[in-house]
Amino acid sequence: MKKIITMALSLVLVLGISIGFTGCGDGGTTGQNGEVYVYNFGDYIDTDLIAQFESETGIKVVYDVYDTNEEMYPVIEANSAQYDVICPSDYMVEKMIKNDLLAEIDYDNIPNIKYIGEEYLAMVDGYDPGHKYSVPHTWGTAGIMYNTAKIEKGSITSWKDLWDKKYEGTIVMQDSLRDTIMVGEKALGYSLNTTSEKELKAATDYLIKQKPLVYKYVNDSARDLLINESADIGVVWNGEVLYSQELNPNLDFVVPKEGSELFVDAWAIPKTAANKANAEAWINFMCRPEVAYQNFEYLTYSTPNTGAIEMMDEETRNNGALFPSKDVMARCEVLKSLTPEQDDMYSKYWKIFKSK
Repeated sequence: MKKIITMALSLVLVLGISIGFTGCGDGGTTGQNGEVYVYNFGDYIDTDLIAQFESETGIKVVYDVYDTNEEMYPVIEANSAQYDVICPSDYMVEKMIKNDLLAEIDYDNIPNIKYIGEEYLAMVDGYDPGHKYSVPHTWGTAGIMYNTAKIEKGSITSWKDLWDKKYEGTIVMQDSLRDTIMVGEKALGYSLNTTSEKELKAATDYLIKQKPLVYKYVNDSARDLLINESADIGVVWNGEVLYSQELNPNLDFVVPKEGSELFVDAWAIPKTAANKANAEAWINFMCRPEVAYQNFEYLTYSTPNTGAIEMMDEETRNNGALFPSKDVMARCEVLKSLTPEQDDMYSKYWKIFKSK
């Protein structure tokens, strides 16, 4: 998530959906074909689809949510709660493959994989060769959204614009280790996967210099601050653009010229899954074009499903924020998994940044 949802939304989903099925693993009523335990980012599917899946398959869904990949990972690693299907981001899929935490997917059980576009499977193949362990759910980019009633349309082209003193007190930034540091790295012309301590220090120092200009460090609520004009400019994910523009037509979005983060969030099956076939039934269902389209309309995050894309009107298909051009995509990078030593280095500089 790339979607990192507020605790309030997560609690609503957990209380509203998960608790209702908690007894399933303890002798409670299950569907005629068993159950499937789904662990996903908060507010990352249209929850009406859960009832539809249950009705069609007879499989009871136990649905829980998390805020970040880093919250999800130790749960799966320790097997402290058993889940059948999860939705990690690209770099986390890579890490979980390296640590032997994912099961290979049986594509005989997922015929709807044919609707996932080759270009999106190619993105996955960069960190999961042959997409043996993951199936794309959503994808997108980070960029800058700004209010054209306050800032001239077309004038924002670079990450460095977020260091312009004339925007002091009106800037919102992400509050997430890799996503925040990415902005500093790209602004200075570095890879967002740099493992050079010199470059990481320079990016951190640059972000610290920006701090006096920043109104707030937030995650998904960045869009809300821009919508209600508490802030004029900020870092958001492209999946927030349609929703934001519906509520505030003055908002525009750009992927800066230095490039950005390209993310893929994908369905995967933990190696400890007790209901692997049901997990594959869930993934196959989510890959069905009309299901993917319904989910797109709810999320407005870019979908890799070609059948769903065909259902969109021409204006949506040609929306450059949702479906960036090849030139924009060529400037973007997917986050890579780091070694434990590199993770420690990033954590060290994140702590330095947070402490200043």
